[in-house]
Formats: sequence, C-alpha cells, structure tokens
Amino acid sequence: MKADTHPNYSEVAVTCSCGNNFKTRSTLKKEELMIEVCSQCHPFFTGKQKLVDTAGRIDKFQQKYGLK
Repeated sequence: MKADTHPNYSEVAVTCSCGNNFKTRSTLKKEELMIEVCSQCHPFFTGKQKLVDTAGRIDKFQQKYGLK
C-alpha cells in the first residue's frame, strides 16, 4: 500500500444547536463540529413531524396519478 493515502481518522466532539453533545469519529481536521439538527431535536426522530399540504398539492397529485 502507498503511504499517506488515507486521511487521519480521529475523534470529534459534536455539538447541536439544541444543546445535545456527543462524540464520534471523523476525517475532519477540527476537534469540534457544530451542527443544526441531531436525532434528539429532528422532527422525524422526535415524532413531531407534520405533513404540510400547501394549496392541496397532495390532493392534486393523488387525482393526477389515480391514487386513493
């Protein structure tokens, strides 16, 4: 194998905007990573996800393609 072909894989501290902190491993050259959404605050994972139907787009789609 060639030397120095792979990036360094080190531990990174991740901080979410909601305040959740955890550690993971990454090839980033930083020691800290700031993110906006994590599994603790994302609507899909928290069960607070809502389907917003603007101007009946879902109904239009279902009528167009015959889905009931």
